[in-house]
Amino acid sequence: MSITKTRQKLIEVARELFARKGIDATTMNDIATASQKGRRTLYTYFRNKEEVFAAVIEDELEHLSDEMDKVVNLPLPPDIKIVKLIYTHLSLIKDVVKRNGSLRAEFFSDINLVEKARRKFDLEEISALRSILREGMEKGVFHIDHLKLTADVIHYAVKGIEIPFMFDRLGEGLSMEDSVEVVERLIQRSLGVTLPSENS
Repeated sequence: MSITKTRQKLIEVARELFARKGIDATTMNDIATASQKGRRTLYTYFRNKEEVFAAVIEDELEHLSDEMDKVVNLPLPPDIKIVKLIYTHLSLIKDVVKRNGSLRAEFFSDINLVEKARRKFDLEEISALRSILREGMEKGVFHIDHLKLTADVIHYAVKGIEIPFMFDRLGEGLSMEDSVEVVERLIQRSLGVTLPSENS
């Protein structure tokens, strides 16, 4: 088995164990045994359990990054595309956390570890936002003062509402469709949209 496949196998086994038992209750020995790779192989790739956990999160977020790239390339007006990116981010993060059972507790409790693991994803999303904002400026749709700062503000604002979204506390009483329309108008006003969107 290649290095990449072996490492991926260890990550997948660890994800299943973390989701079922929780991180605290899972040992490196558990991961080695369940993967049928042995402790020596496991320690070749990861120095400790925290590194394995970080790799599990990074692996999940890699899928999210792929989905973000698809949104960036959609044939949509830039203002609609940015809203699509926001809701794709929120929905996928919610899915990852809910799908991973016991991993949920650690996702919320070990913020420093999670932040470190998701740094690459955050940078990729900021890059995607900059790309959409640049497209909107070039097309005369967006009128903003500072592209990089605007991308940062949108990214961190979305990151800040992940938990309320996960627990259905964002816009209580509003349907998803209604909330999307509200967010579309908010984004359009914030970014100085002057051209009518094809979807508005």
